Amino acid sequence: MLQITNLTFNAWGRQFLDDASVSLPPGAKVGLVGRNGIGKSTLFKIILGELAGNGDEVSLPKTARIGSVDQEHPATPVSVIETILEADVERHTLLTRLETAEPEEMGEIWGRLIEIDADGAPSRAAEILAGLGFSHEDQQRPMSHFSGGWRMRVALAAALFAQPDMLLLDEPTNYLDLEGALWLEARLKKYPATALIISHDREMLNEVCTHILHLSNRKLTLYTGNYDTFEKTRAEKLRLMAATQAKQEAERAHLQKFIDRFKAKASKATQAQSRVKKLEKMERIELPPDERVAPFVLPSPPRPLAPPLIRLEQASVGYEADKPILKRLNLRMDLDDRIGLLGVNGAGKSTFAKMIAGALDIQTGELHRDRKMKVGWFHQHQIEAMDGDDTPLEIIRRAMPDASESSRRSRLAQFGLPFEKQETKVEALSGGERARLLLNLVAMDAPHVLILDEPTNHLDIDSRRALLDALNAYTGAVILITHDRSLMELVADRLWLAADGTVTPFDGDMDDYAKFVLDRAKAAAVRPSQVKAEAVEAAPAPAAAPKPQPKKGGPSPSTLRHAARKAEERVTALTAEIARLDDDLANAAVSNPKALEGLTRARAKAQADLDTAEAAWLEAEEALAELV
Repeated sequence: MLQITNLTFNAWGRQFLDDASVSLPPGAKVGLVGRNGIGKSTLFKIILGELAGNGDEVSLPKTARIGSVDQEHPATPVSVIETILEADVERHTLLTRLETAEPEEMGEIWGRLIEIDADGAPSRAAEILAGLGFSHEDQQRPMSHFSGGWRMRVALAAALFAQPDMLLLDEPTNYLDLEGALWLEARLKKYPATALIISHDREMLNEVCTHILHLSNRKLTLYTGNYDTFEKTRAEKLRLMAATQAKQEAERAHLQKFIDRFKAKASKATQAQSRVKKLEKMERIELPPDERVAPFVLPSPPRPLAPPLIRLEQASVGYEADKPILKRLNLRMDLDDRIGLLGVNGAGKSTFAKMIAGALDIQTGELHRDRKMKVGWFHQHQIEAMDGDDTPLEIIRRAMPDASESSRRSRLAQFGLPFEKQETKVEALSGGERARLLLNLVAMDAPHVLILDEPTNHLDIDSRRALLDALNAYTGAVILITHDRSLMELVADRLWLAADGTVTPFDGDMDDYAKFVLDRAKAAAVRPSQVKAEAVEAAPAPAAAPKPQPKKGGPSPSTLRHAARKAEERVTALTAEIARLDDDLANAAVSNPKALEGLTRARAKAQADLDTAEAAWLEAEEALAELV
């Protein structure tokens, strides 16, 4: 499908590729891996034609369509669903032509529309959008109503809907929650064409990829199998290379020793010259450079506190008085707890993290916490809020005001920032370097609780493994919010689910949660609405019994069932609307305070409507229970 031949690329004072070649088979799902900054995104730009190599080194079939997610969709007045439908350029062009086509052309246009199943496009688009977290109501809203992160999801949905012959995805899970990442993983498995995916998500590379393309030392090497297979194959390859190199060095030493001993002797001159030529022709075996990463420094708390660290009793929390985002919180966390916090975007995970971190007070109920408890809180907004003109050295000076300059530089080196990076401006640091700096800083004072909200977004696989090792060695409590399923499985020993305006323990493991998420996405695709966040198990069919007789003058069972179903659908839709408004409120509190008043009024109305709908639902269910 994709053929790269002897590709060399130099730019910005460095060499990214040197005589690199690879051929990708049609229909393959290929994971492109390599260290941060090695040139993976640069290779994508070369394939897309945005950067030029030194000739015709990159080739695709002439009719092949390439699709990618370059940037977020603009904030237009066009609805989300229409934005997705327009991504199918052929369908959109044919429908546009149909409006002005001559009668003799219409037959041909309609024939092609039927051939590409144009009528089924809206349902396919709705299915993709539902899987990425858009409710039926959201799909009808204009693009201008959504934040940049959600517009990135629209861009991803458009690329999947267009179904190009060659799909390029650069870290597609970075702007998804765990639920969206699980859905995308399942979708890519079934993608009918070729996909090249840059990802540091080990679970996705294992579950989706049929091949791994490794970019290292300016070369491209294709391995068959998933990421685990790649690691084993490469480790064996490196072992054999090291053994061969050792043999070659021994032979070179032996030849050199003979040359040095006999080159001056006339009787041995011919033999010595022969060995000189052999030594010159011998091509050195070079091992790839060492790719070890610096460890994370997460010091454990020096003395444990009396349990529990945190106890919540009927607590509620939110941003506006009498308008809680989370309520009925009854939870306990001890010193050695590793909590994985699950839930869709907008369900209140970040609000819960702010409350535990002490950045948001509870509104009602009780929150018991040890006054000596220290919390380290990492979240993505910290990276976005960093001053581009700042430097790591200036940041550590503020964090360690009484330390010597050598101690500060030594601490930065421990964080994985060598001397030459310590006075580099933040704007020139990679996302991984900034994330590494902040992760180490929040843990520097040995907190009793670490709250990590999407800590791996900018970290490569080796850095993620280093973070995992540090978390496993850390003896304090951890609250982890991440779309990285592998990290969640290896760190969390308890799962809590944020859903329906509260946080409760989730009874199951990550496999159970993955099944729950995919079942919910399927249900949303069948009926385009926001599915309830709590799993609803189908009740077993009851044994045959005489049909109950309705009370005289009262509604029939069928009427009550219909009323209960309609009320439940109304509750589901309003719950989704409130979750969206809560997300908008949280964002507005940081970036657009002027919007708070309107959003608050809208949420109050939605909450009142939800209370009414819940009452109607309960009334219908109770009346039905009395009849049966």
